[in-house]
Amino acid sequence: MDDQAQAPAAVLAGPALGKLATRLPPHVWFGVSAVFHYLGPAFAVLLFPHVGVLGMAWLRIATAALIFAPLTRPWRSFARADPPTRLLLLAFGGCLAVMNCSFYLALDRLPISLVAAIEFVGTIGVALVGLRSARNLAALAVAVTGTMLLIDVKWSDDPVGLFWAFLNGALFVGYIVLGHRVARAGAGTGIAGLGAAMAVAFIVVFPIGFTGALPAFFSPPLLIAAIGVGICSSVIPYICDQLAMSRLPRSSFALMLSLLPVTATLIGIIVLRQIPGFRDCLGVALVVAGVAFHRPASTD
Repeated sequence: MDDQAQAPAAVLAGPALGKLATRLPPHVWFGVSAVFHYLGPAFAVLLFPHVGVLGMAWLRIATAALIFAPLTRPWRSFARADPPTRLLLLAFGGCLAVMNCSFYLALDRLPISLVAAIEFVGTIGVALVGLRSARNLAALAVAVTGTMLLIDVKWSDDPVGLFWAFLNGALFVGYIVLGHRVARAGAGTGIAGLGAAMAVAFIVVFPIGFTGALPAFFSPPLLIAAIGVGICSSVIPYICDQLAMSRLPRSSFALMLSLLPVTATLIGIIVLRQIPGFRDCLGVALVVAGVAFHRPASTD
């Protein structure tokens, strides 16, 4: 096992979890991230009426930043980093801040299926850039077909909502590219770098959503719910993404994002008792087949 892959987990929970992180396939970490990718927004939407859209974004980022701070000590990451790495962490943090805000602003005006479809367009581009064979091109085509079957896309005539959705999609590509560079950086970066980037994101978003977030500080149930959203939306999935990115080529990670609608369908079955139809089952089968058929390159 390489030290680079062990470092992120060790930062958070010591050698025991560090060994577990390297023994489990990266696809397992991605699967955990995919589940929480949809649980977080589902809860966040319920809190919009109480703290506002940007207030919810503030609470989500603040929760993650405060959890990461004592564990990863972001000030040390910046102090020890060379100038290029500092710029990378600053860019990653700015991307996280604006991406989270634009995602919630889009979600407030558009169906989640449309926001997810626009977000997925950018990941297709990332996957295409890293393709090395006809086999992987065919795998991508199959996975994209399955995703389109799963996402019931209905276009919107809300230009403001579409603007935020496309901005979120562009920044999501930035999240993949920058997050992959952080995960592949030298030992001591990885999740420690994620903690530093989250501190930057908190500084960026602080003046934007603080006023909207204030009601949560006077309502313990609301504050607990907001903290739960932050953990589900930013702490768990971002950590798992870093553990997956550290060992997956960027194009492979981008292709695996097509599994997100699959996890949404499974959550619907288990939690909401929403039984999928034939089209949904076919979409799930195609996505799984595409991901299974894909062969990761050694480098990206």
